[in-house]
Amino acid sequence: MSVGRFIGGVGALLWRSRDNRYLLLQRSPQKDYAQGIWEPVTGRLEQGEGFEDALRRELQEEVGLIAQPLCILGTTHFYRGAALAENELIGVVYLCHYDSDTSPRLSEEHIQAHWLTAEEAFSLLTDSTPPTLWTRRVIERAEALRKTIPLQDLLALSQHGYELG
Repeated sequence: MSVGRFIGGVGALLWRSRDNRYLLLQRSPQKDYAQGIWEPVTGRLEQGEGFEDALRRELQEEVGLIAQPLCILGTTHFYRGAALAENELIGVVYLCHYDSDTSPRLSEEHIQAHWLTAEEAFSLLTDSTPPTLWTRRVIERAEALRKTIPLQDLLALSQHGYELG
């Protein structure tokens, strides 16, 4: 089997613990993939960049916020369009803690941002497209982890990051 060629990606589901809300963004209609869908912060790795560095950069670029990665929610593997090597994306999705009062600053990639409870998010995420189903699974996983592991334990586990070198 040959060595693969693919895009590296990151996702950051921001969670505001004081009111148990998640930040979702609506993609611009001008985007090249999944126009108009609601999603957490997502982005691609640049050459030579690790997952956590890309996560911090994407948070700054897309919403102008700094958040603490709490845990890895999971991995993701999909095609951004046709099932061709240049569209294949493999990524890591993080749950990130954010408890500041600073509002997100939208980039040109998104047209709206809302802090939503899980229930509010699920009522917004009603279509059955793969990107929307993916966002639902990300929130479901975050809800399960949050209810299982106390915030102080997540903060302690994440204090040195998850990049192993």
